[in-house]
Amino acid sequence: MRSNEGEVLREGREPVVLVPDGSRRAAFLLRVGRTDQSYVDLDDPLRLEFDYVQRIADLVEALFEPGRTLRAVHVGGAGLTLPRYVAATRPGSVQTVLEPDAELTDFVRARLPLPRGHGIKVRAVDGRSGLPELNEGIADLVVLDAFSGAQVPPDLTTGPALAELHRVLRADGVLALNVTDRGPLAYTRRVLAGLRERFAVVGLCAEPSTLKGRRFGNVVLVATDRPLGAHEWGALADRAGRPPFPYRVLHGARLDQLVGGALPYTDEDAEPSPPPPADLLGLH
Repeated sequence: MRSNEGEVLREGREPVVLVPDGSRRAAFLLRVGRTDQSYVDLDDPLRLEFDYVQRIADLVEALFEPGRTLRAVHVGGAGLTLPRYVAATRPGSVQTVLEPDAELTDFVRARLPLPRGHGIKVRAVDGRSGLPELNEGIADLVVLDAFSGAQVPPDLTTGPALAELHRVLRADGVLALNVTDRGPLAYTRRVLAGLRERFAVVGLCAEPSTLKGRRFGNVVLVATDRPLGAHEWGALADRAGRPPFPYRVLHGARLDQLVGGALPYTDEDAEPSPPPPADLLGLH
């Protein structure tokens, strides 16, 4: 079905619409409800329109040697933007995507076809159910970028969920986790506290305005058991300074100060990420 805005997969309270980018021949925006979920450019999979997706790509490039093939697990699929990026920059990579909305995946694969030899397998299962089905130590990279509407589901950031994310990673693997929050970042601080219980090294990437509580925005968290030295953090900080809107990278003592006495989420007190302000759309 087509509307004036684009091609409609589903109508109702949370319509799913594929909107063409009028300025680029083969680029599309996938919108779910009032939230822009994914941007895909079929001609250029390295074009990452959303700032937070570029931050996750920066983590991949800073922490894995160029061209290295990866075994990756993505919790959350939508338009499969990041799996497409990894397939293009690291040919031969094997990627598993956990995306419960099978109808959405079929729609995306039909309208936004994946390239040949992509190595991407999508499983129609949510993250909390799908992670325990994966083998231990299977992944070099795990990306958690899953939203229900405009919020991160509460069951993906509790202690048991983070334990599963840790379990599927190899000893030197890297977890990248995208959340949204507003000052004073109470939600993010609790997620960070949970990560620090499971991983040896934890960091945060966000725009200064979000860190200072002036703007609701995306916060990308990184966690690993691999020792990260000045070279790795420096490489990431260098990439953080390149975008039109640079972001900051916090780790070590600066992250300690941010987390403070925050307690990790449990399954008993889990909550979704804060909803965005009514006038702010398209964050993730």
